[in-house]
Amino acid sequence: MAGCIVVKIGGSTLGAGDTSLEDLVRLQREGRPIVVVHGGGLAISDGLRRLDAPTRFVRGLRVTDAAALEVVVAVLAGTINKQLTAAVNSLGGRACGLSGADGCILQAVCEDEELGFVGRITAVDIRPVVALLDAGFLPMLAPIAVMLDASGSVSAQLLNVNADTVAGEIAVALGAERLVFLTDVDGVRGKGGEVLRELARPQAEALLQAGVIAGGMIPKVEAGLRTGSCGTSCVILDGREPGRLLAALSPDAPGTAIAGLRPHGGGGR
Repeated sequence: MAGCIVVKIGGSTLGAGDTSLEDLVRLQREGRPIVVVHGGGLAISDGLRRLDAPTRFVRGLRVTDAAALEVVVAVLAGTINKQLTAAVNSLGGRACGLSGADGCILQAVCEDEELGFVGRITAVDIRPVVALLDAGFLPMLAPIAVMLDASGSVSAQLLNVNADTVAGEIAVALGAERLVFLTDVDGVRGKGGEVLRELARPQAEALLQAGVIAGGMIPKVEAGLRTGSCGTSCVILDGREPGRLLAALSPDAPGTAIAGLRPHGGGGR
């Protein structure tokens, strides 16, 4: 979709100083088609803590057993999704909240047994998202998928999917112009601790293998490499300061551009 922007927002970037939601409303009023994929890791961890349930990550992905999945779905597709949707609408935007299970947008299989009910996306049905965009809405998508059974049919089982990965897959399915990760760090750091302005595939793969890119940055970089190979520019930057989303769309965007593609001004791809 020409001019489309996919924005991944994490709970750590929404605070007293940022203007991410106001920036979304401004861009929507300017006629830019925008899709938001949101996380909620801190809220999920808080919910699990109240149940005395452990929180464990493997390769940057949350291990999700059956009990944890109930919390994940309730927090992501419920509380956070509706709070963000209501907040955007209160600012004058036109947002519609949904999850990847709605309309079977996100279809997945289990990543591996070690992770539990964590999905690896195998198909994206982008039609519900496009319908909302065509109707003038800003889709706010929670990263929950439906699981495909052994025959490849949609089952009733829900899966937790990493929000960074979802943002990348949605960007690819839409043919988006840009993918923006608003996070709580300045960008991807190199071996010397410096923020890398651009990150091409060979360097990214070397830093991943060396463990320099670790934790929650792994799925962001992998999503950026995926979208970059499909012609979508990707930028990872600190979203906690005013105007950072707007800055991410400028030619001199701060942060790290993945696969050597820095954003350029203008509408089409």
